[in-house]
Amino acid sequence: MSGSTPRRPRRHDPGRRDRLIDAALTVIRERGVAGTTHREIARTADVPLGSMTYHFASLDEVLAEAFTRHAALVARVFDERLSAARDRDAAVEAVISLVSDDLLGSQHDLVLSVELYVAAARNPALRAVTQAWMARSRQALERHFDATTARELDALIEGLVLHSALSTDPMTPGQIRHAIYRYLS
Repeated sequence: MSGSTPRRPRRHDPGRRDRLIDAALTVIRERGVAGTTHREIARTADVPLGSMTYHFASLDEVLAEAFTRHAALVARVFDERLSAARDRDAAVEAVISLVSDDLLGSQHDLVLSVELYVAAARNPALRAVTQAWMARSRQALERHFDATTARELDALIEGLVLHSALSTDPMTPGQIRHAIYRYLS
């Protein structure tokens, strides 16, 4: 055995799968879903390409897990904002802050949300992610609004986000406030 090459010790990396999911979100932000590949995710995570197929059965699985993570983070913000509201008036202000400050406050998160919406239109697995996200958002809104109002308000919020993401003249925070108050009056 003196002539054989010693084996390299296997690298212990228990957080690799999570890093790959985070790297997928980074790649989606930078290149969009269409530009997201196993190779780009592995490069961004600084891991061997084989790690992708070791941890995920397909690119669709990576995308679903990445978007699920993104949706959970945004849903947590919904929960926090609406849990802190003590009455309906405070809940209306929470919704305005949620849209103006949280959902539109981060260009990175805004890009991820739009990428998810577009990808979900064609991919049933990603549509399941958006459905779960909408259900969780509505659940948070239902702390202060009836189920019908919560569903409609959730759609208004999504519309405001998409409009702001796509418009060359997005609504100002004052216009967003007016739209939400107008709907809820």
